[in-house]
Amino acid sequence: MSLHIPFDNSFARLPPQFYSRVDPQPVAAPRLIAFNDDLARVLRISPGEAQDMAQIFAGNDLPEGAEPLAQLYSGHQFGTYNPQLGDGRAILLGETVGTDGVRRDIQLKGSGRTPYSRQGDGRAWLGPVLREYVVSEAMHALGIPTTRALAAVETGETVWREGGMPGAVLTRVASSHLRVGTFQIFAARGDKANLQRLTQYAIDRHYPEAETPMDLLRAVRDAQSQLIAAWMSVGFIHGVMNTDNSSIAGETIDYGPCAFMDVYHPHTVFSSIDRMGRYAYANQPDIAVWNLAQLATALIQQYEDPQSAVEEATEIVHAMPELTQNAWLARFRAKLGITQAQDGDLELVTGLLSLMAENQADFTNSFRALTNGTARDQFTDPAAFDNWAEGWTARVQAEPDVEMVMMRANPAFIPRNHRIEQMIEAAVKGDYTLFQRLNAVLARPFEDQPDHEDLTRVPLPDEIVQATFCGT
Repeated sequence: MSLHIPFDNSFARLPPQFYSRVDPQPVAAPRLIAFNDDLARVLRISPGEAQDMAQIFAGNDLPEGAEPLAQLYSGHQFGTYNPQLGDGRAILLGETVGTDGVRRDIQLKGSGRTPYSRQGDGRAWLGPVLREYVVSEAMHALGIPTTRALAAVETGETVWREGGMPGAVLTRVASSHLRVGTFQIFAARGDKANLQRLTQYAIDRHYPEAETPMDLLRAVRDAQSQLIAAWMSVGFIHGVMNTDNSSIAGETIDYGPCAFMDVYHPHTVFSSIDRMGRYAYANQPDIAVWNLAQLATALIQQYEDPQSAVEEATEIVHAMPELTQNAWLARFRAKLGITQAQDGDLELVTGLLSLMAENQADFTNSFRALTNGTARDQFTDPAAFDNWAEGWTARVQAEPDVEMVMMRANPAFIPRNHRIEQMIEAAVKGDYTLFQRLNAVLARPFEDQPDHEDLTRVPLPDEIVQATFCGT
């Protein structure tokens, strides 16, 4: 049985200014590491033999109907505008319309050089591929909008970074790869015709209820507000929120130096390239507003009189902080078992978070432990927690189903940084046991899984991950 992908490629029908046609570069000895059967069924993909799939998902063989291309975009990277970026190590094979009616991209990441690779080799090494596979699928299980992983393949080749590393290719699935930077490049070039084409394409694909560029801006704002609140609620730090990593669809995209917090602190940074803390945990809502402002600046360029749209765009962008705050508070209310909003809830949540920071409490375990009365054990000063808990206990007395609400909002399992590093170290030696175990356990993050309780353990001092890396 051979693999079949029912392609229907809308992006490839846009003018050639949007992309470069380029085939993946073949690799020496592809071997399938993982294939996501559940996602494949949604995509209407019929799987084939493992070796045939390895050839396709490594880029050696092109499936029928594929129209490979590298997308063009620009973007602000750590606040500085780069006038041309584009897919430097990723190739879009095409799109499918799933059983749920959603159109999705299928992209090979690490599939070789493209016209946008600059000085890069266009390849990926095994570590970042496995990290993105595990973390993106974990985010999906947590109910957070995200790109997903369809397959991972070893290439049988060496990729050179700090040293020689085993090469790999990830097959990534997204509702699209349209970014803020996709709009920025046409706006910066004064290409109003293609900016208008792109705007209409984004509306048709993602927000068909929108009628104008400002309607699109408003829809992206709303989606991003919900996304950032969801990140914050699980202690997720994206690590590199550049505008070329900001999805128009409101999905989490580009899992480079990402991480989940262990000990809670609002200024936590893991990314090795974020030396000034621009993308620290607590800064993510503000950065999302900044990125939306860049999208607004691009969108208004298509108006005959751009100044006519400035006032509306400004109002849309300025409304984002409150929207994000409201979404954030709704999620943290649920983490405390609260469904009925009252005055004082914000102070109740921030009071707990302040105690967690002062007491070096683990973010995930502390919230999960609220459900079974053991949360005070997470604090170096249990008496301080007890004082806070008096007010919380009084607050939730009238709430129905407190424990059920909390169990659904507070995962027991997250992809902890030290476990990800252990998984990568083992996989480099050919052992995928932990990779497979993490995928299985993280697919049910809200369930108690006593046989896997060790995966909830905080890192020992010599296991603490101080920095995460992009892997390019």
